[in-house]
Amino acid sequence: MERIKPRTLSGFMELLPAKQQQFEKMAQILRDTYSLYGFAPLDTPVIEDAQILLAKGSGETEKQIYRFQKGDSDLALRFDLTVPLAKYVALHYNDLAFPFRRFQISKVYRGERAQRGRFREFYQADIDIIGDGKLDILNEAEIPSIIYKVFRGFGLTRFQIRVNNRKILNGFYAMLGLSEKSGEIMRTVDKLDKIGAEKVSTILVEDCALTQEQAQEILKFIAITGSNEQVIAALEGYTGRNEVFDLGLAELKAVTANLAAFGVPEANFAVDLTIARGLDYYTGTVYETTLLDHPEIGSVCSGGRYDDLAGYYIDKPLPGVGISIGLTRLFYVLEEQGLLNPELPTAPADALVLPMTTDAAPSIALAEALRAEGLRVQLYCEQKKFKQKMSYADKLGVPFAVLLGEDEIAQGKCSVKNMRTGEQAVMTAQEAAAHIRQSLNSVSGAVILEK
Repeated sequence: MERIKPRTLSGFMELLPAKQQQFEKMAQILRDTYSLYGFAPLDTPVIEDAQILLAKGSGETEKQIYRFQKGDSDLALRFDLTVPLAKYVALHYNDLAFPFRRFQISKVYRGERAQRGRFREFYQADIDIIGDGKLDILNEAEIPSIIYKVFRGFGLTRFQIRVNNRKILNGFYAMLGLSEKSGEIMRTVDKLDKIGAEKVSTILVEDCALTQEQAQEILKFIAITGSNEQVIAALEGYTGRNEVFDLGLAELKAVTANLAAFGVPEANFAVDLTIARGLDYYTGTVYETTLLDHPEIGSVCSGGRYDDLAGYYIDKPLPGVGISIGLTRLFYVLEEQGLLNPELPTAPADALVLPMTTDAAPSIALAEALRAEGLRVQLYCEQKKFKQKMSYADKLGVPFAVLLGEDEIAQGKCSVKNMRTGEQAVMTAQEAAAHIRQSLNSVSGAVILEK
């Protein structure tokens, strides 16, 4: 039989067990944090009717979507988590309580060119708040506190949540008589961090057909900087000229005014008029989060307000606000930057019970007793020499090896070895559980280290 060379498809990520444990730790922090704010977990099918997924898709989306036939069915893999959410809310509208708050951490698929840090299969971690007809601005003010809690949970302190409002931008472009070109202009301005002001100006003039004066006015506007109070004060100078602008500024004030109440320090939050988000999908507040010491990574959490979630599927206005974290990409770039904590416990068990007698019954009872105390315990079942057993424990990275030989059985005790320090002591099962738990609590740390 000819053997097939094992390989993983380009754009798909597989992790070794220790790295997978680090990834799962990040995902658990997200689940725990989202749950703190009353978001319910949700999972939607990986495969949907292609017509459902492509309802909001542009030509570019259709090029990237994985689409296939099964019998008479036209099917596709989900491209993101937002369109399936729109379908879900429309389908279950009568069964849901609004505002509907959900989180979802699931894989999505995009058939784009695989490259460094960009994947074809990857996890997204989304939260959304969906209103029925209306959705209060306070929901948009709460979102930064959730982002802040997540990244502090990761162990980060030097990050910044940058916020803007699309109504401010739309109103400003209307003042310049550029409403019809506002989407094109915002997509161009959104590239400012990547290509710089000079190239943005060139594109605005040559590709968007703006005058030099209009381009300079736009660059002057988005260059307004300072503290949040200073930026808002500068924006006040534009009020009274456009209703949409004035509404956007009022919403931005409402978001910033509630920061302290929601526990977000101003050091981690900034009004930034360059933030537009590339999608015309957003209609109000928009968010981007960056790591201050690693701007090359780009936005690690983004999202915003949208006013018509499920218009393609139901004749009801369902406004919402949400954010998305590209978890696979974030994990990849953090690992590449050396920011993942190497001291974080990644073993699949807290203790490995090693039987030292031919009769396994006492070791089975010991493992069950330790599990009853809430520890993750693996029982080593192989008939190997002692050196091989200890080598396995060491390679597994398990914090403690618990040995049970004839002497320990006679005493009604076990030998507990700390695999990191080499210290070993004889104690009862209950004492062993308390000792292991106390040691684990002292070494548990953040999943990410800041440098």
